[in-house]
Amino acid sequence: MATVTYPCYIERKDNQGQWYWIYYASNGKAIARSSESYHNHSDCTHSITLIKGSSSHPTFYYD
Repeated sequence: MATVTYPCYIERKDNQGQWYWIYYASNGKAIARSSESYHNHSDCTHSITLIKGSSSHPTFYYD
């Protein structure tokens, strides 16, 4: 396995053999997990790509 550097996404398999991702912050702490598991590894990777692509989208705050 490659040496992990943070921040990063790590893809894993759950007990049913489906893929999910976890996002780790620069301090190595897990701060996000995919909201679903994926049958295909490519679908899991695609969901990470979607998240990365949304980084320039606006953030709205409500009181």
